[in-house]
Amino acid sequence: MRTGTTAYSFDVVENWPKWPDSVTAGYTHGVDKDAAGRIYVFHTGKPSVVIFDEEGHFLNAWGEQFEGGAHGFYLHSEGGSEFIYLTDTSKGVVAKYTLDGQEVLTIGTPDLPDIYDEQRRFVPTDVAVGPNGDIYVADGYGQSYIHRYTASGEYISSWGGAGDAPGRMTCPHGISVNLRGEEPELYVADRGNNRIQVFTLDGEHKRFITQDMDMPCSFYFVGDELYFPDLHSRVTIFDKHDRLVAHLGEDQQAYKQEGWPNLPEQYFRADRFSSPHGVCADSEGNVYVAEWTVNGRVTKLTRSK
Repeated sequence: MRTGTTAYSFDVVENWPKWPDSVTAGYTHGVDKDAAGRIYVFHTGKPSVVIFDEEGHFLNAWGEQFEGGAHGFYLHSEGGSEFIYLTDTSKGVVAKYTLDGQEVLTIGTPDLPDIYDEQRRFVPTDVAVGPNGDIYVADGYGQSYIHRYTASGEYISSWGGAGDAPGRMTCPHGISVNLRGEEPELYVADRGNNRIQVFTLDGEHKRFITQDMDMPCSFYFVGDELYFPDLHSRVTIFDKHDRLVAHLGEDQQAYKQEGWPNLPEQYFRADRFSSPHGVCADSEGNVYVAEWTVNGRVTKLTRSK
């Protein structure tokens, strides 16, 4: 079974992954891959970080404390070691962990009384790390701000706020650092405005990307290509100029169904997506897609020969 285009064709690996009985799968919000080839899935069930091999066999799990709030998820290499950065929408925290589940750093609500109080909550949805170690947090479900911290968690600056003008956002759901150009840039999935917004690392607005997308959720860069899950039932690939290469698994009827994204099991098809929320890919052509569905749906795609 395949999906994609003639030039970008992928085989669907069915029945991946193999969830163990010890894990209660929840909404699968994040997926990423470490240098050893292990796949990490972040979901709202318990325990929330589940690790599989490339064939989908269960290896380990941890993170019971993120049950219910698991959301943004990002693996980052620092000084020869890899760390997981994650967000919890229920607790309102951003955290950094070792791959085996040891806490390194936690960031809570910024001390910004003009933005946050008891009614105006901080609800982070994604996190990214710059080349110098600075941490960028997207308050996607809260007040639509981007917050910047040092590598040790010290506050630097903020920008944004709700709206559709340049620099303003409506649900900045995902965030990532683009290293494909002459200088690093910050890509923000301005999902509520149906666009990508590009900033300098200091928060200066540079441009909008508005073509060939609907509701971008997050980003994953592989070489010159950009992969992103479009919540409205497809995964999109852009080239180095942010032009469309392919839509994968597109189903333009899924998000229009009553009850979406919690559709009945019989609706789902292996080569079609309902609500892609997280994606990761590698140079060998493997793509892993986590969907915002309650049944722990994660799909593996391999590049067709």
